[in-house]
Amino acid sequence: MAMMMMIMMILMMMMVMMVVTMIMKLMLLLMMLMMMVMMMIMMLMLLLMIFCRSKQGPV
Repeated sequence: MAMMMMIMMILMMMMVMMVVTMIMKLMLLLMMLMMMVMMMIMMLMLLLMIFCRSKQGPV
């Protein structure tokens, strides 16, 4: 009985560790995606600013 309990505990620990690692990986992916989106938005804003200035320049 004790052996079964030990095995169950170890299995549970392994499952928890797996879940935690998966969550960590997902969090990292989300962070990377957010960074990419932020970079894209910044680039777009810069382009818009340059475009507006170039349009206003000649006038």
